[in-house]
Amino acid sequence: MDETTIRRLTEEDVDIFRAMRLEALRTEPAAYASTAADWEKLSADEWRTRLTQNNVFAAFWNDAPVGIMGLMRQGSSKMAHRATLIMVYVRAEARGTGIARALLEAVKSFAGDNGIRQIELAVSAENPAAASFYKRAGFSQIGCVPGGILHEGREIDDIMMACRVDAEGKE
Repeated sequence: MDETTIRRLTEEDVDIFRAMRLEALRTEPAAYASTAADWEKLSADEWRTRLTQNNVFAAFWNDAPVGIMGLMRQGSSKMAHRATLIMVYVRAEARGTGIARALLEAVKSFAGDNGIRQIELAVSAENPAAASFYKRAGFSQIGCVPGGILHEGREIDDIMMACRVDAEGKE
């Protein structure tokens, strides 16, 4: 039987973070605002900073990392109750197994425990499976950014979604 664990990454996990982030950017380049090239040029210190400034969770399947999901909290005091879901990626072989849902539940629980009341995200209009996943997980569409991403000279709309979170991390 496969064993799945979800945990928040620490500074000691920077190699796992780097490997998963670069894999995501290389595997699904149209899905992200950043490119692999943007991240490949980062120094070791910058990788650690990006990991520790955000709350990054990883899913492990039989001790091997198979997914990541980050939460970037708004910085200003009047917006600190909001956070953005970032860097979402699950390896193809782990999709449809409940791992993405488990990652999202861990992020929501963390958010609720840390005073975050709303999680927001942008998902590519060309990724209806992801948009459906977020809708099933309690997110609602709140808008659209026409041409939000420019990928290989093509404009791709961003669907903006949000989910309210209570103090226990439930929507």
